[in-house]
Amino acid sequence: MNIHELIHDLREAKKTKIVMLVADGLGGLPLEPGGLTELETASTPNLDACARDGTVGLSVPVLPGITPGSGPGHLGLFGYDPLEYRIGRGILEALGIGFTVGAKDVAIRGNFCTLGADGKITDRRAGRPSNDKNKAAVERLRTIKIPGVELFVEPVKEHRFVLVIRGDGLGDRVNDTDPQAVGVAPLAAQGADEASKKTAAVVNQFIAEATKVLATEGAINGATLRGFATYPKIATFADVYGLKAAAIAVYPMYKGLARLVGMDILDPGQTLQGQVDTLARVWNDYDFFFLHYKYTDSTGEDGNFPEKVRMIEKLDEAVPGILKLKPDVFIVTGDHSTPSKMKSHSWHPVPTLILADNCRTDEVTHFNERACSRGGLGQFQAMHLMLLAMAHAGRLGKYGA
Repeated sequence: MNIHELIHDLREAKKTKIVMLVADGLGGLPLEPGGLTELETASTPNLDACARDGTVGLSVPVLPGITPGSGPGHLGLFGYDPLEYRIGRGILEALGIGFTVGAKDVAIRGNFCTLGADGKITDRRAGRPSNDKNKAAVERLRTIKIPGVELFVEPVKEHRFVLVIRGDGLGDRVNDTDPQAVGVAPLAAQGADEASKKTAAVVNQFIAEATKVLATEGAINGATLRGFATYPKIATFADVYGLKAAAIAVYPMYKGLARLVGMDILDPGQTLQGQVDTLARVWNDYDFFFLHYKYTDSTGEDGNFPEKVRMIEKLDEAVPGILKLKPDVFIVTGDHSTPSKMKSHSWHPVPTLILADNCRTDEVTHFNERACSRGGLGQFQAMHLMLLAMAHAGRLGKYGA
């Protein structure tokens, strides 16, 4: 019996409500040895009060030492083993913008980038262009035609776009062409099997043509591709937990993650306050609410320590509006750490708190990395967080006689 089968057998119908607030890339590092992390630096009176009245710990997104992408990080939080469900980012981006992915499709996440005269990457995100500039560049990519396949190119946000290749005999075991570094050229696509070699050949031709058609787009003069994926088979949130779930996210990829597991996707606009207002508006319609906050991650990736501190403080300001609704279980965590010092995702465990009437409180009174390392939840795998959420919500019965 796997964990999902166990939950299905033990779950009980209750009217309790669970809110999971995910601050993307929440965990950090001090800039200097012995210093403070971004979360330790920030003023977070509301999160600290939750830590005092609840219980805290550190969650490991995948395994110790493994740095997760956003897909595995979130799947773990939703209770899906990220080692079992290896889902490419392309599918998540495509689903996030509402693109219907078919059986003959390979979906790929695209990044616009800036290339120097020598063909090497100088900016992996092309200066984070406006959405209007993104759409204009996508229109140029849509002029590319490759015999034997259909190409669909869709704008996402800032530097992101989606490429879907449709055709017979395509595979998704293709390496990312994004080297995740500057000062080097994009990588050539290579397939690990015959079907994937066919996909790789199309990709290499597409990238070559993209460089030509983007030549006059200024900083947006190149593209890299990552997260090649066909549509996976996965049990829904309702199947596993018996919960009616809603996703209240701004960025398309996280909508895609939620749609993949069967959550309803709600449109909160573009602000955190809009997300909280949407939560209040639909409060009576759902059992589980996933709120995603992106800016603790993007500021970390930019290496902007002070701005990540400010984004954490903005998150803290939103907490009273959530607690006003009186959720039976309130969870705050992240899908991974994104230390400003590293300018990237990292393997470091993520601060996590659970607030509920039946918490076994600990001695922790602050919500940060050092404090959570002493918390009552200890250090645990993120894919077990939903077990704790269900238990605190009174939705799991006894196992065995």
